[in-house]
Amino acid sequence: MRKEHKSRRAAKRDRCPLRGTGRRSALTPIIAAVIAAMAFSFPSCRGTNSEKMESINFGTVPVTVAALVYIAQDKGFFTANRLNVNIKDYATGTATTEALLKGDMDVSWVAEFPFVGRALEKEQLSIIAVVGRFNEQNLFGRKDRGIKAVADLKGKRIGLPRNTIAEFYLGRFLELHGMNIQDVSLVNVPPPQALEAINKGDSIDGVIAWEPYSSQIRGRLGDRAVALPVQNNQPGYGAIVVRNDWITGHGEVLHRFLKSLAQAEDYTSRSPAAAKAIVRKRLNYDDAFTETIWSENQIFLSLDQSLIAAMEDEARWMIHNGLTKEREVPDFVNYIYADGIQAVKPEAVTFIR
Repeated sequence: MRKEHKSRRAAKRDRCPLRGTGRRSALTPIIAAVIAAMAFSFPSCRGTNSEKMESINFGTVPVTVAALVYIAQDKGFFTANRLNVNIKDYATGTATTEALLKGDMDVSWVAEFPFVGRALEKEQLSIIAVVGRFNEQNLFGRKDRGIKAVADLKGKRIGLPRNTIAEFYLGRFLELHGMNIQDVSLVNVPPPQALEAINKGDSIDGVIAWEPYSSQIRGRLGDRAVALPVQNNQPGYGAIVVRNDWITGHGEVLHRFLKSLAQAEDYTSRSPAAAKAIVRKRLNYDDAFTETIWSENQIFLSLDQSLIAAMEDEARWMIHNGLTKEREVPDFVNYIYADGIQAVKPEAVTFIR
């Protein structure tokens, strides 16, 4: 169990035990001179750039699997590590990645599928950590449009946010049932518009949604809609992504950011009820819904082989369906920067290098 953070003054005192305590009358000039010389021999005892407050612009999708970021902010772990993290919400991971590439964000949360698309475009991005896994996406089909089972999806108009992991899950779900993505018509529907689009039904027959939008659809349509689990227990990965050029010159800042997330993970492990309360308040969930959604997400730091395998699978699917001009699956090891998390939580790094 980790100890609570000390104040900056107390921490500095611990790092520099030989520094004077203010009772100068108790020190002879010779002793004072010796202590001063010794203090200057320790770089951590002098003011450095590493001790100033740094700002990070962080883009995310407001989802449970981003919980460690919310907890680190709420519990003051970012502040204790001299970080001012400005969190901005986006509708999709595709949007957070675009903001990252444009320089609007320094660090972004994104599911692995949009990241795979960027890797196929040879964008200079790296995953520095995974903060959790999720399994909460469903396809809601209107029964009055003839959708009662998977086979009924053929020829139907399905709404989803294009170029997101929802597109992959739908494609793979159809393939497992003898169809493919070309057997349906895709309509771009941003997640916040999922309820309105499926309720009106004038442009779509079904929609893929995740929480909290799934619960909104269930509440409004009730038994007028069928829910199909398109994710098929194949987890999605909530990845923390940065530009490669940002890593250069921000190694210490990146270390502090990941340290804050590790502290949030430890807090979540020690105080799960309090951690849930933070996420519930941040995402405006009620108690019952928080318990449900918590069971559909795994909140922990990792960089493991299953992430690599998932991205390779998704890259092959993109290539097979003509969603990229590339014909070869990238070596995704080259798109992971593990040094940061290795220094903070070495046991989290288990992928083959």
